[in-house]
Amino acid sequence: MARGKHSGSSSVAEPGTKSLAQLLEKEATEQQFCVEIAKLFQVRPTEVALLRLERGFLKFVYPFELRTVGAIPLSSSSAVAAHTAMTKRRELFNTFNRVKHAGIFESVKLGKAEETNFDAAPIQKLMSAPVLDEEGDVLGVIQISRKGLDSTTCGHDFTVQDLQQLEAAAAVIAKAGFMRSAT
Repeated sequence: MARGKHSGSSSVAEPGTKSLAQLLEKEATEQQFCVEIAKLFQVRPTEVALLRLERGFLKFVYPFELRTVGAIPLSSSSAVAAHTAMTKRRELFNTFNRVKHAGIFESVKLGKAEETNFDAAPIQKLMSAPVLDEEGDVLGVIQISRKGLDSTTCGHDFTVQDLQQLEAAAAVIAKAGFMRSAT
């Protein structure tokens, strides 16, 4: 599926979000949340991106290496994160290499030196979900990717169930203090 958009919310409590709710109670950091989300989706922590909306721009909260690289204007027509925030819809791309997108952030080296070769690989698959507050206003966007040299080396396709679980995780993250205030 090259580009599958899904809207609506999952009414079923996702089992993986229990660990996120426990982190919320402990007032965990954004890094602790994102590492736990990486475990939920069986991806590397550097395949998780969390962005917060600030004055019309999406700014990276995680990974830390992207905090100083720049921000994504909501008006961007080529950034999937901006599209997710503007439409307030979750998105799933299992052939992301075919999707026109702003790839500038993919060129930033992430993680430890021994992980750099892998993290320099392009994103092959991507899920994106808005982080919404209780009123349905956008606080940010969370994205999970699978990187690899091609779509066969990066892992299995994301499923609609994965997307529902990401949406449930976004609902938990929306309650975290770091999504509501600038650092």
